[in-house]
Formats: sequence, structure tokens, C-alpha cells
Amino acid sequence: MICGVDEAGKGSVLGPMVVAAVGCREIEDLAPLPIRDSKALRPKQREEIDDILRRDFPVSIVTIDAAGIDEARSRINMNECVARLHAGALKELRPRLAYVDACDVNAERYGRTVAGHLDFPCDVIAEHRADARHKIVGAASVVAKVARDRAIRYLDEEYGGIGSGYPSDPVTIEFLRRYIRDYGRPPPCARWSWKTVANLGQRTFADFL
Repeated sequence: MICGVDEAGKGSVLGPMVVAAVGCREIEDLAPLPIRDSKALRPKQREEIDDILRRDFPVSIVTIDAAGIDEARSRINMNECVARLHAGALKELRPRLAYVDACDVNAERYGRTVAGHLDFPCDVIAEHRADARHKIVGAASVVAKVARDRAIRYLDEEYGGIGSGYPSDPVTIEFLRRYIRDYGRPPPCARWSWKTVANLGQRTFADFL
């Protein structure tokens, strides 16, 4: 089996990070599908492709919530955290070859890190922008993105108006600022270890004074 692995939500300040692995016997098996980097697809396209991938191909998903990310970052750096999650997704499918989206400036080093967390033989090839270069990684990107988008929708229903969850989103920042002002702490869905959250907390407290 050949696998592709990618994640969604690594840089988000709200909600989980989702890692997905998609497997196939031959890369040509994916030829009929219009797969590319999930960010280049419309939401409806992603949902349709996700349905097909989950129906016709082996899929593995690993999710870590905001609290889990904070706990992991107290022990290891973010790249190591993602590498362990990439390996966790691969362990469920146990491919002979895996293409992974590199989360380290040194792609070869990242590939070795992921492989080091596996308990079975697998050639791990890590590349930057692998989701755009390899269709199997693009497939994993779609599955991860759809799963995370659903998680964000659930959080939006719970809290209301949280935006995309990324620090570049003004709606997300306003939600965090307002929540910290009203409750004196960040929401449980926030990654407390993120500088964005710490800075907002300091500014909100100063405004209150």
C-alpha cells in the first residue's frame, strides 16, 4: 500500500488539529478524482471527494484537541508533535511507502523523524507542499480539511461566531477577546499555549483596568 499524509489546523488558535492518511494500491487508482490541495477546492467539492475517498480507499484519521496540543507542547516542540501524529495515522494503515507533507524546514529530517515513530518497515518521503505535488497527499489533505471543518462547525454551534479558528481571522480574534473579557480566561477550545491567546489576555485585562 502507498499512503499520503497531511494535516489541517496546525496553525489554528482554536479547535483541533486533524491528521489524515489515505492509502491506495497504485497512485493511478486516484486518477479519476479531481484531487489537489484541499485549500484550492470549494467546500462542496471537498465534501464530495471526501465521501468517495472514505468509501473506496483505506482512510485513517487522528485528531488532537486544543488541550492535547497544549499538553504536548509542554513536553515537545510542535514539529515533533505533528510527526508523532503523522506516524499514528500511518500505523493504522501500515503502508510500504508513505508521502508526507513536511512540517520541518529540513524535509529529509522530518521524514526520518516520522519513520522513527513507526513500528513497521515503511519508506517515508517527506516534501514541502507535498499536497500539491502528490495526489495521494492531496487526498489526505481533503480528508483532514473536511474533518476539521466539521469540528469547527460544531464549536461554532456551541460558542457562536468563532470564525475559522485561525489567528489571521478577525472574527476569531474578536471572539477570543470577548470571551476572555467576559469569563476572565480563554475558552476550552482555545490553545492556551499560543502567543495569540496570551497577548489577547494581557490586552483584555489592561482594557478592563
